[in-house]
Amino acid sequence: MFFTAEVRRRFRSGAQALLLAVALLCAAFRTAPQEPGPEQETSSDKQEALSPGCRRAYAEVLKFKLTTARQLLRAEPAGPGTWLVADCADFAELLVTQDASRYEATVAAQQARLTALDKAPAGAMRDYTRAEIQLHLGINQLVFKHVVAGSWHLRQGFQQMQGVVKRYPGFMPARKTLGVCQFAVGAMPEGYHWLLRLLGFAGDIDTGLRNMTLAASQAHDFQTESQIYLALVRESYYKQPAEALRLAERLREQQPDNLLFSYLVISLNKRQHHADAALAAYRARPTGPTYLPLAYLHHMVADLLLYQGNYAASERENLAFLSEYRGQYYRKDAAFKLYLAAWLGGKPATTVARYREQINNAGPTDVEEDKYAQQYYHNAVALNPVLTRARLQIDGGYYRQALNTLRGFQATGNTLQRDQIEEPYRRARAYQGLGRLDSARLAYERTLMLGSITSFYFAPQAALELGYLSRAAGQRAQAKAYFEKALNAPWHEYKNSTDAKAKLALRELQ
Repeated sequence: MFFTAEVRRRFRSGAQALLLAVALLCAAFRTAPQEPGPEQETSSDKQEALSPGCRRAYAEVLKFKLTTARQLLRAEPAGPGTWLVADCADFAELLVTQDASRYEATVAAQQARLTALDKAPAGAMRDYTRAEIQLHLGINQLVFKHVVAGSWHLRQGFQQMQGVVKRYPGFMPARKTLGVCQFAVGAMPEGYHWLLRLLGFAGDIDTGLRNMTLAASQAHDFQTESQIYLALVRESYYKQPAEALRLAERLREQQPDNLLFSYLVISLNKRQHHADAALAAYRARPTGPTYLPLAYLHHMVADLLLYQGNYAASERENLAFLSEYRGQYYRKDAAFKLYLAAWLGGKPATTVARYREQINNAGPTDVEEDKYAQQYYHNAVALNPVLTRARLQIDGGYYRQALNTLRGFQATGNTLQRDQIEEPYRRARAYQGLGRLDSARLAYERTLMLGSITSFYFAPQAALELGYLSRAAGQRAQAKAYFEKALNAPWHEYKNSTDAKAKLALRELQ
């Protein structure tokens, strides 16, 4: 099922669809036999669908109204459709809340459903449900650090899903799930290729996109989910945000009581640097006791307020996030943002120091934001206040304000190398946001000149953006050179995501 509480973003940073992270986690354990193409479809396997009651319950799951969904399911007879929707509700609740106290009961329920499915008559819905629950189980186990068991169930689930597509090529829900994971493994960054080779797996971006496109274009119970997957893949990896924004807005207009659709609007606008639009969507979101609490929304809105310079409000939202959230991810990032809000907002030095020390509390650094925060703590190098304010303004889409802020930056003989490289990079980002592309190119080129042999992320990101600009201008050879430069850069904080984007961009140029 689809949900997007962003435990990771594009396997890289900040608020990203959990769906892409899940796909990437799944990808490392997928096999890749030849898949039947669209010409092999038949009509006989298209008839299996959810019952009207299960369909209503699933609609409530997508709204994050899980109690309502479970109440509706009580009136449904036991069977694959009922078990699938029930599992979607449990799966969403566990991964959205990250509440470890729910883990054992959730896994036990999943295993019981798999046992019941093994005894049920074979068919497209039965087989699809079994494969989907295997994947849910494997993902749950991986997220909660049961790596061996999780890997085994993911492998089982993928093998079963491939079998579903082979036996029932016209059953679109299976093509949706398999397509996302086929794309994800093909887009894995270079650093994971040794694992893929070791396990004998091969990625297939083109087949994944074809399967997702097919599932998104045909009517079935999970078509909306399929459309969201496809739109987010295009937004995240191909710099094509318009489709995803239009889809999210349309879905929210059609279902104003759907918290997931509101979340999508908030998240997409935040990723596209539309902070004002994201905040407006947040304030208009549906609320009430019938919805699953989304603590992560506090962290998202804290970022948006930080971009605006509303430091006190940002601090309050991140404190609420840390108080309500049951998971371990993003805690270091929240502490870092608390530190920024206190420092830039002129709080007492003791408060600033306390938030900075909080970054070093025990916790994972799997998410790149947490890794960045921990690296900042260990490096113990002071941030430049002018560049920090400009960065936050750019992240919010306040490009003119950022350029005004950057006028206050004056390099001297004592200016850190990092700051000397970051200044033209921030200026380039602001120019690009304003559509002043010639100025952006010049500033990106200066970033490359100053930072190409350093371990800071500014130069490889500049190379990536120059590649996109060159590709848009029809300069294919130049674009190829820039993308290769981004791909071949030394290690930096965002190398996984930068490499994945550069790899896909190079593939498009072939």
